[in-house]
Amino acid sequence: MTAPRSDEESLPDDIALMLAVKQGDERAFESLVERHQLRIVGTISKMLGGDAEAEDIAQQVFIRVWQSAPRYNPSAKFTTWLLTITRNLVFNEMRRRRRAPIVPIEPDDPERAPREHPDAAARSASEEAAESELQEAISRAIASLPEAQRMAVVLRRFEGMPYEEIAKVLGTTVPAVKSLLFRARGELKDRLKPFLSQ
Repeated sequence: MTAPRSDEESLPDDIALMLAVKQGDERAFESLVERHQLRIVGTISKMLGGDAEAEDIAQQVFIRVWQSAPRYNPSAKFTTWLLTITRNLVFNEMRRRRRAPIVPIEPDDPERAPREHPDAAARSASEEAAESELQEAISRAIASLPEAQRMAVVLRRFEGMPYEEIAKVLGTTVPAVKSLLFRARGELKDRLKPFLSQ
């Protein structure tokens, strides 16, 4: 008697689903979107420094997946291929934004400035404000990196991808990825120095 298979084992893998999409299977396409939508939206959001347009660009990614299906060739992991499409669309959006004026994430508003209060609850609130300020500074610092460095950082730090997969997504070599990450860490350290010395 064979042991029952877990739900994960019984699910078709991404490549099998994509090969079904190649044959025009819309349900297989919907399954791929459901599996990977959150990851793609999250990656785009981290690359662009916010969620405002992440869902729209993610939708464009999956439109490209559908349009590219007839030419799909499973020579790499599906997620590598998917993140390569994501990279191309995000880099295009970053170039478009470079031509537009930069708008700060948070407007300078004296009403929003943290106020000092002597009680313990206020100190806790000020600590939360400092943590929030640090997270925003990290997001801005990552958003200020050159696009290849930014993508390498997002894929390594937030997606936990190995160097080999990042190299495939970026169309480069493992030593080049390590170099990008080394330079990115140096840039981030410099930009975050005021926060790290507190």
